[in-house]
Amino acid sequence: MGAEKAGAVSLADHGDAVIARRTHYAEFFGEAPVPDGYGVVVGNCQAESLRLVISSDRLPAIRIPAVHELDADEVSRLHALLSGASFLVSQPIRDDYRGLPLGTAQLRASLPVGARVVLVPAVRFAGLHPFQAVLRLPAFPEDPPLVAYHDVRTVAEAAGLRVPAHLPSAAVHAVADASVAELRRREALGLDVAASDLFAPVVEDLARTVNHPGNALFLPLGERIAAALGAPGHVVDPGRPILASVRAPLESWVVDAWDLDAEPRPDWSVGGETLRADAVREAHLAYYAKRPALLAAVVDRMAPLLHTWTAAA
Repeated sequence: MGAEKAGAVSLADHGDAVIARRTHYAEFFGEAPVPDGYGVVVGNCQAESLRLVISSDRLPAIRIPAVHELDADEVSRLHALLSGASFLVSQPIRDDYRGLPLGTAQLRASLPVGARVVLVPAVRFAGLHPFQAVLRLPAFPEDPPLVAYHDVRTVAEAAGLRVPAHLPSAAVHAVADASVAELRRREALGLDVAASDLFAPVVEDLARTVNHPGNALFLPLGERIAAALGAPGHVVDPGRPILASVRAPLESWVVDAWDLDAEPRPDWSVGGETLRADAVREAHLAYYAKRPALLAAVVDRMAPLLHTWTAAA
């Protein structure tokens, strides 16, 4: 009886989640009319933020799920929408991503003749969080507990390596320069707008985490996208922090390295609630201790950053 009740609750919760998702993406699922001249913005979690800042009467962009959330039926729906779209803004996506026809070239092929296409970078910036990495490890698909980020200091502790508690300012700048250089490299592969020059000067609002930019990046990047789509001056300020549900600590030595006009934040903020950095560290140490093969893979992927930190010890 108890198991049946628990199952019923689980099914009900699942049903509620499906309904909420279809409501949230009503235009995408055909449950609300799409506007004339609509376009779509395709990519990771940054894509929805870009859609927010470019969507206007001149550039009506409909909300769609992030590319890694789409199933086969939803990909078919996306291609059907593209067949009537006036523009596509997309991050670079390899052909047959996740075994589905989601590659940028595959999406472009579904557009009508004359539709505009703007390719934009997926942005990562480590200058405000030079201790942090977000990793996609095919052999280990699950994320770390509490927050889906790896801290080089916690990884080093778990692996028995010695690193300092913080970096000197020169090393912070070097980590930032390396992430900008990588962004420039990817921009040079045929993208239509650049973001790499938007990280100077460094201000607090540039990034919430290593892969979640803030308004200080999204608004000027949105201006460039709107101009590339033929609607200069039509960027939209949403009047609230974008992509801000997760905020990593802003540590005092990082504030000092950039001379930021901001107060340090020692802890995480997740969904508006404070999450102690110590609690994250302890949970991640336990996670690595139970998964030595995963820890070895993380150490291997984080080798350049670990080298920067061990050199500063």
